[in-house]
This record gives sequence, C-alpha cells and structure tokens, in this order.
Amino acid sequence: MIVHPDPPRAAYQEAHRRYHTQAHIDDCLARLAAVDGLGDRERDLLVQAIWWHDAVYDPLRPDNEARSADLAREVLAAAEAPETDIAEVERLILLTKGHTVETGDRLGALMVSIDLSILGAAPEAYAAYARAIREEYAAVPDEIYRAGRARVLESFLAAPVLFPDPAFAKALDAQARRNLAAEIAELTRA
Repeated sequence: MIVHPDPPRAAYQEAHRRYHTQAHIDDCLARLAAVDGLGDRERDLLVQAIWWHDAVYDPLRPDNEARSADLAREVLAAAEAPETDIAEVERLILLTKGHTVETGDRLGALMVSIDLSILGAAPEAYAAYARAIREEYAAVPDEIYRAGRARVLESFLAAPVLFPDPAFAKALDAQARRNLAAEIAELTRA
C-alpha cells in the first residue's frame, strides 16, 4: 500500500468510548511493531486495518466491523489506494467480528491476535479493560449485560485457539484463559 490517508483519530475520541479508544489503537500498533518477518506491504496493510477496524463503534449495533470496513474502503479509494489493498484491509477488519481465521492466513492471524491481545494482559490491565467494556455498555441493564458478556467470554474460553498467531498464542494464551475464567466467575456469581 502506497497511500497513507489520515487515520480516523477523531473517531477514537468519541465520548461513549472507554476501551475502543486511541489507547487501544496505540497498543495494537505497538504490538504490530514488535512482529518480525513482515514485508513493508504486509505491515502497511495491517497498520491500515488496525487504524480502521474500530473507526465505527456503537456498542448497541451488530455491524460495527462492516461499517468500519465500508468507511475504510471509502477513504482508501478516495486516496487512490490499489483495489487489492483496499479489499485486503476490508477483509482484515471484518475478521475482527468473529475472530476466526483460515489456516495459513498469517495476516489474518496477526490481526485477530493483536486485536484480542488484551485478553492475555496482566490481571490488573485485564480488569481495567473489563470495566471499560462495561462502561461502554452502560445503557444495558446489569442482569442482561452480565449474562451476555458471560456468554461471549465462555465462547472465547471454549475455543481451542484464542490467538491464531503462534507467537501470540505462546505468549498470551495461558494468562488469557485465567483472565476469562476469572471474569466469567465474577459475572455469574449470584
């Protein structure tokens, strides 16, 4: 990718955001910067996908990733990015909805692993993340939030692979599973 449109910084400053902020993007970009073995184009595609993957974020809508991908397409097309690059950025963004990746998809594995890396954070950082997510869903009554959040976390915990990139899995999987189990226990406590 040769073009570098202005990233959607203003989106990450929206008042309703508590976790899906500039700090999340900065963390994702730092994690990407630490990844070895990527070509310039691969790295650039991931940078663009990271910047745009949460550009549209409304916790009460199910189509944030699709809307973010559409926005990325619009901005990248206006900047005259190659169609193949636009399509790849869109694809990478859309992977952050279901967090599943086909075998052999290195860029997809990195995108998903980077996006989910907070799950494997130290317990204090994970707890801050969990509180921030709850704040983003402040409009949802507690009983409904707790049940829904527990279901989401249980699906992550049940997955044989949380982080499809092997290096992320090695570094983060065990702590992520401890964090998820602890939050599920908290959410389901009567």
